Order: sequence, then C-alpha cells, then structure tokens
Amino acid sequence: STPVIGGHSGNTIVPVISQCVPNISLPYYERDEVVRRIQNAGTEVVDAKAGQGSATLSMAYAAYRFINSLLEAGAGRKGVVECAFVDSNETTAPYFSTPLLLGPEGVERNYGLGSMTSYEADLVKQAIPEINANIQKGIKFAAAFKVE
Repeated sequence: STPVIGGHSGNTIVPVISQCVPNISLPYYERDEVVRRIQNAGTEVVDAKAGQGSATLSMAYAAYRFINSLLEAGAGRKGVVECAFVDSNETTAPYFSTPLLLGPEGVERNYGLGSMTSYEADLVKQAIPEINANIQKGIKFAAAFKVE
C-alpha cells in the first residue's frame, strides 16, 4: 500500500511512493505518470462514464474501509493505520491528511509526513496553497450553514 497524504483533490493528493509497502522503485517518467493518475483518479472515473456519473463508488469504498478500521481499532485490534484529513501541525495547513494509528479512543498517534523524497516534498509544498484555500472555503461554508 502507498500512503496518500495532503488533501482530497487534484494536486493536493500526494501519494508517497517512497513509503510504499512492499517497496517499489519506478523510473521518474513512470513515477510521474502514476502520481498523475492517482491525483486524477476521480476525474478519470467520471471521464470513463462519459460524464454520466461520478466516482461515488470509490468514495463509498473509502468510507467503508475507514469506518471498518475505526471499528476494528475501537474493538482493540492493534496496529490499525489509515490516512485521514485531521487537525495537524505537520505543515502550514491547519488540517492535513497523514497516516494515523487508530485505537479504542480514536487517533493514538499521527505518524506525520515521514521520510520523503525531494520530489514528494515538492508535491507537498505545491499542495499547501490549494489545501489552505479549500480549508477556508470549508470554514466559510460551515459558518454560513443553517439547518431549517
């Protein structure tokens, strides 16, 4: 598996291939293509459906997997790790997705960014402005939200 850190869309999605288990090594031209495809996977699904749908099934599976991991960790299973967008001090963004160790009380440990290549660190640096803009949009939306 490969940790995917950062945000939720486009270039804010940062696959950390250097932390892949089992370890893989890709020539730069293949690495760039893999990163681009991961970053644009949702768009790729919509395009494959000729604009007649969305990547809802992918999001549903991700939600299922995360909830299942929360339930397993809550039941006492050790070593449950998932990436999630949480309050964070890892970057200048107030929220950031990183690998988290889950336990009975929720997040037991934020593993942070970990060791990255300079290429991956550059991807994180490039993602921060858009992540911060997305966070501000979310805060503004939440502040204006009213239940009627």
